[in-house]
Amino acid sequence: MKHALMRLVRVGLWVLAWLASSQAMAQNVESVLSPGPLVKSHAKWDDSCKSCHVRFDRQAQDRLCADCHKDIGRDLAQRTGMHGRQKPQACRSCHTDHRGRDMKIAEFDKRAFDHQQTDYVLRGKHRETDCGKCHQPQQKFSAAPQECNACHRKDDVHKASLGTGCANCHDERSWRETRFDHSVTRFALTGAHNKARCESCHKTRDYKEAPKACVGCHLKEDKHKARFGEKCESCHNTQRWPQITFRHDTDTRYALVAKHRDVRCTSCHTGTLYKEKTGSACIDCHRKDDTHKGSLGQDCVRCHSERGWKESQRFDHDRTNFALLGRHAKTACKDCHTTAVYKEAPSTCIGCHRKDDKHQASLGERCADCHTESDWKATRFNHARTRFPLREAHAAPTLACKSCHKDLRSYRDIPRACVDCHRKDDKHEAQLGTDCASCHGEQRWTGVRYDHSRARFALTGAHAPVACKSCHQSPRYRDAPRDCGSCHQKQDVHKASLGVACESCHNTRDWRLWRFDHDRQTSYALAGGHAKVRCIACHTLPAPTGRKTAALQTTCVSCHAKDDVHDRSFGARCEQCHQPARWKQIINQPALSQPGASRP
Repeated sequence: MKHALMRLVRVGLWVLAWLASSQAMAQNVESVLSPGPLVKSHAKWDDSCKSCHVRFDRQAQDRLCADCHKDIGRDLAQRTGMHGRQKPQACRSCHTDHRGRDMKIAEFDKRAFDHQQTDYVLRGKHRETDCGKCHQPQQKFSAAPQECNACHRKDDVHKASLGTGCANCHDERSWRETRFDHSVTRFALTGAHNKARCESCHKTRDYKEAPKACVGCHLKEDKHKARFGEKCESCHNTQRWPQITFRHDTDTRYALVAKHRDVRCTSCHTGTLYKEKTGSACIDCHRKDDTHKGSLGQDCVRCHSERGWKESQRFDHDRTNFALLGRHAKTACKDCHTTAVYKEAPSTCIGCHRKDDKHQASLGERCADCHTESDWKATRFNHARTRFPLREAHAAPTLACKSCHKDLRSYRDIPRACVDCHRKDDKHEAQLGTDCASCHGEQRWTGVRYDHSRARFALTGAHAPVACKSCHQSPRYRDAPRDCGSCHQKQDVHKASLGVACESCHNTRDWRLWRFDHDRQTSYALAGGHAKVRCIACHTLPAPTGRKTAALQTTCVSCHAKDDVHDRSFGARCEQCHQPARWKQIINQPALSQPGASRP
């Protein structure tokens, strides 16, 4: 069996060798060995296997593919395109043939295909576009155009006037939104121009014919009606149309100050601008405002300034015959200058203040003798020059003249006695006379300077600081009592038992201190425990009329009857056994202790 198989192989090899000897015969053999018909695009190579194959060399097949498909071969060599971006592999890994005329050389899922691997990455709206919109059925996928105009020719509203570089302005996110950099043109967009729509300036799709001058777009908005010319940028800018950049201070010879800055241009510039020069004198614009009617000349700046036409801030009134001082400095011009001809204003006080003269000319017209410009109500009259100088409370600023001068028309016949003004204030009801100054001074009406030592009751000790009304219950001061008991009856802790001659024991330095000497002023000296006993312990009876104290007995039993524990069994001479130092200590009496001793 083995020998027969070897014989058959040798025969086959001989047959093949014989077939190879003839080209025609070789083609017939290849046709016989072909696995199947080629696809339509390769049909012309049905009888030419060597166009794609090299005998016994499978690696040469990829080179032959690249020789025929040169564009793909170039991508593979340069690592570009879809094929160049794939991992190195044989062509037959994806492309298979000999499966029939109607089969596709490459089978792939369009929905799963990653377009990122090609030379045309899909972005924006392109990612949502159907493949058939760009890839035609009878063309290779790689033959699809990459230029915008190839697909969007009908969408080109510019009609190719701007060329085919659509990507210069548009992108795949939205065809209607542009990203054109206007700064590369001869008209860079700044300020509000950046927000303007293209069609606002470019009325046609041919953008190259748009005007560059301001008036080309803003002619209808020119409120100056071309009187300022067409160089709008001289005054305006693109940030804000109403905002004016024209610098009147530096661009002209007339700087705008204060209120002039708020004035509209047309208020002064009424003629054809740049051709007729506007006058720079005040009267050129303010002739109608001149209330002086030219009487003060045309040099308005001597009195007025740009801060306020109605206010005269810079006129120096001190250079006139009437310097403004005090309240006059704040007075409005028209209060004194009642007409526009200022030179006719009066310079005397009475010329303006005749109606304010409460004295009705009784004191003359020299108001400045008493009044000043600082305050009309305040006066500077020197009262010391009169027969009644003002001192202390009389000179107080709060004391108005009318307090004494009831009639403002006549200040001279005013009485000078205290009682003339203070009769209603006299609480003494004239009982002390009308010489108020003998007790009162001008410093304080309620304070007195009366010397009480001149009276029948000199004030000493604690009496000195006591208020008058504490003793003088009524303004009739002479009826005040002089004995202690009249004022200190409620404070008499003795309840009149010791009489009313308080001064016998007390003095005015302190009521609680007393100076009565019982040893010298009485016949009963206090010794021992008696020295510490309160007066009222013994002096319990009221003093009889005409005496300081009630008479007391000097016997022990007169005070200690209730304390006699012997119940008088030893008699009334307690001192025979007891002594004042210690009542309970018994004096030694031997005779009394012996039987038969008699008691006193």
